Amino acid sequence: MRLGVFAVAAALAASAGIAQIAGVTDDPHIWLEDREGAKPLAWVETENKRTLARLEADPRYQTFYQEALEIASAEDRIPMPEMIGTRIFNLWRDQAHPQGIWRSTDAADFASANPAWTTLIDLDALSKAEGRKWVWKGVTCLEPDERRCLVALSEGGEDATSLREFDLETGKFVDGGFDLPVSKQNADWIDADTLIVSRDWGEGTLTKSGYPFVVKILKRGEPLASAQEIYRGTSDDIGAWPSVEVDAQGNRAVVITRAKTFFTSDILLWDGAAAKKVPLPDRVDVNGLVDGRLIVRISEPWGKVPEGALASLPLKDALRGAGDLTTIFAPGPRQSVDRGNVRVTGGTVIASVYDNVRGRAMVFTPSGEGWTSRTLALPDNLSVDLVTTERAGDRGYLAVSGFTTPTRLMAFDAAGNQPPVAVKSSPARFDATGLVVEQFEASSSDGTKVPYFVVHRQGAPKDGSTPTLMTAYGGFEVSNTPYYSGITGKLWLERGGAFVLANIRGGGEFGPEWHEAGRKTKRQLIFDDFASIARDLFARGITSAKRLGIYGGSNGGLLMGVQLTQHPELWGAVTIQVPLLDMLRYEGIAAGASWVDEYGSVSVPEERAFLAKMSPYHALRKDGRYPEPYIWTTTKDDRVGPQHARKFAARMKEYGLPYLFYEDMAGGHSGDADIAQGARLQALQTVYFAQKLIGPAGK
Repeated sequence: MRLGVFAVAAALAASAGIAQIAGVTDDPHIWLEDREGAKPLAWVETENKRTLARLEADPRYQTFYQEALEIASAEDRIPMPEMIGTRIFNLWRDQAHPQGIWRSTDAADFASANPAWTTLIDLDALSKAEGRKWVWKGVTCLEPDERRCLVALSEGGEDATSLREFDLETGKFVDGGFDLPVSKQNADWIDADTLIVSRDWGEGTLTKSGYPFVVKILKRGEPLASAQEIYRGTSDDIGAWPSVEVDAQGNRAVVITRAKTFFTSDILLWDGAAAKKVPLPDRVDVNGLVDGRLIVRISEPWGKVPEGALASLPLKDALRGAGDLTTIFAPGPRQSVDRGNVRVTGGTVIASVYDNVRGRAMVFTPSGEGWTSRTLALPDNLSVDLVTTERAGDRGYLAVSGFTTPTRLMAFDAAGNQPPVAVKSSPARFDATGLVVEQFEASSSDGTKVPYFVVHRQGAPKDGSTPTLMTAYGGFEVSNTPYYSGITGKLWLERGGAFVLANIRGGGEFGPEWHEAGRKTKRQLIFDDFASIARDLFARGITSAKRLGIYGGSNGGLLMGVQLTQHPELWGAVTIQVPLLDMLRYEGIAAGASWVDEYGSVSVPEERAFLAKMSPYHALRKDGRYPEPYIWTTTKDDRVGPQHARKFAARMKEYGLPYLFYEDMAGGHSGDADIAQGARLQALQTVYFAQKLIGPAGK
């Protein structure tokens, strides 16, 4: 079970106290918004004891936990690669290293059955030495030699990070090197002695969303206070983030993305003297630089380029604030270019393209003023995830998987004509014998056909008796595509359950239009889509209300809260993960203000009226007959924050309604501080579903 979170993965926000929001003053549970206050944490401890006493006491808990942990820490997992320079890097977690080791090997050895790895950073040892629980958040290296890197570490899994300079050749942190203290920040390399940085520079440098909007140049050896400001957005923006794009021909673009809203941005290029705005649409993602051309994906029409298309703009034109976009690929009506799966190599662009939620990989190569394309030869009807590519050459790795097809890691050469070659394959983590995958469509409230996948036993009775789990995300143009989950398969499918993945509106499965159809005050259509799929499952006899459990996290947690309050009769169990639930105060909690372009604002009367109507926290009724939900969150979540989950549980308690609440003390928004935490969360959730949808152990 995974959280679909691509659209919020860049969020770096925290809220230490209680935000004041005009017009919302009669909330008896507002004190729970103090994220790390002593009184709220004491309340959390009491709630945790009550929940754990029930779930961990279930005889199935230890079995679920051990099975989940065994899968999460299996030594024969695929070590997903990151190509840096001429070597392969990987973050590896196992039971001996639950927080992980960052390690490397050479490309030839990586393809062998047992590569010889060199450990560079042991996060468990580093945490022990420094007395802080460090969680890996990635690395940014100086191109083209890629020897010096900035390592991002988070304490406890928060989005806020510290950045430290690391030398790949010596395998050590650089004494006296760049060392940026913890902040909501982003940095990249101008040259070996210069960084471009956005971060909290002090009072007045964060937006209302809690993100940095001031970009500075920081020289080696100088204090943060001496950094030179080169760009300033406004406090009403979402934030400003710098990046440096380099291509194989030596072209370099210093990009500043000024996010005006979550979906609209100004793209600027800094030429060493000034930051100049590039003529691009507001709804645009910059994906890299190839052959002196900026590569972008747009979510609105721009000239002759349709929405959802990949396009390019000559860098020489962009630097002078001019130029026209050239279409690289325009998806058809049931196609989409996956926002999170566009990468560049030395001479190509490669993208995951979905056709009716079934994936393929396409390679695009510059040809004169235009582009040529080809499709990589891959197995049909699977998801395609682009794992890593090299910048100096055209090699890379992608992963393919499906609900019952274990992940295969495939090496490709984007410049050649040979098909990708499988170099690593994950063994099956559960017995898929007799399982079938079907794709159906349900008619939503406005007649729109909404697709969904069902994984179930062939020949299962069509009498509604199959215990079934269903999930969706439905927001931020994030696509939910088929994927292999060993833990879901082992803990649920292997024991006779069914699984449903719903491709509701709000996502990106069919491009920007599919997302736009449910944005802001149109969001009820997203909720209707999900409920319509449940009814379609019942009509087909696949499951029934008392056997159907649903779960979702983040924006998907909001979806679950709405389904609980709007359609309690449709569900036997509801798990609400790291959710938004108080939609009248969400703008003042953690990173909430950044999502106004998705949900709307209480400052706009029409939008406030809709938010008040759909807000799960406000929709709860004392006399409501709701299935007992399981609500879980983490204290270290500085993106959505644990405040929503706490208050929702507290209101259910106030009303005398049944609920379970659990708050883990680490893990951030994704609950991934270490492998044991992930296994524990999976086991607790599966016990809850088993109790509600199957019954007591032994029956």
